[in-house]
Amino acid sequence: MSWMLFLIAGWLTGLPGWAGLAEHVRVEQDALVVPLENDAGPRFAWRTEDYSVSLAMPEPVAAKGAPLPRVQGAAGLPLVVLDPGHGGRDPGAPGVDGITEKALTLEAARAIRDALLASGRVRVAMTRDDDSYVPLQQRTDIGRRLGAALFLSLHCDSAADPLAAGGTLYTLSEVASDKEAARMAARENRADLLAGVDLGSERADIASLLIDLAQRRTMAVSARYADLLAREIAPAMRLHARPRRMAALMVLKAPDMPSVLFELGYVSNAEDAQALGSPEARARLAAAVRRATEIYLATR
Repeated sequence: MSWMLFLIAGWLTGLPGWAGLAEHVRVEQDALVVPLENDAGPRFAWRTEDYSVSLAMPEPVAAKGAPLPRVQGAAGLPLVVLDPGHGGRDPGAPGVDGITEKALTLEAARAIRDALLASGRVRVAMTRDDDSYVPLQQRTDIGRRLGAALFLSLHCDSAADPLAAGGTLYTLSEVASDKEAARMAARENRADLLAGVDLGSERADIASLLIDLAQRRTMAVSARYADLLAREIAPAMRLHARPRRMAALMVLKAPDMPSVLFELGYVSNAEDAQALGSPEARARLAAAVRRATEIYLATR
């Protein structure tokens, strides 16, 4: 490193002709060459030994998925995964009288789970069964790793207008069906990145085509299940004037798992919030979901 010190010292002390000399400094064969008297006189070169730097890095650790939840029901039966939205540090939409979306969705999921298990026709798992935070990507990952026949995500809506009320059922669309659906998609998706799909060594264009074909079929199946839910739930609880909508929501994007997001009502509406907090109303809702699920599985 002596040549570096030489250059710095000359610059700091202002040796005569230093600026002009520096213009002719060059590197030849890994050596610094300083010519004197317009390159006619002797040349001085400082050469440094080659060296390398090595850093000890930890061994790479393979990424592991989140622990899978408990599956209830007899082995061999179709699996329904219930996804109570939000939880933990994410309370969800604020409701009247301090009610939280995360608490309402969990109670609704438990009621639906009990009704489905009582039928004896399905197995059931829940992405969370307590007040814990589960990232969006992990929610769909849980359903896919378990091989779910259906994935039902439960949420509650909120609006500045206290008169806005009623449940809404969403299925996937890459283009939101209306401005309200687009607003909801933006709100739900900002927490996580879209999960990738591993297609091994397939070319990018072939992989894209396969994903598109699988997702289109899954979207059609999801829409059929959502239509059954809307039909069976209508007598049991209030639905929005337009209960069937589409949006590009994270939890609906699994290309091979039929998925529906159910907005159970508006926590900003006093009547909806009261119904969501009522065990009797939740029992009616759960019975309707059970009927729709049994019809879907019997006719798929």
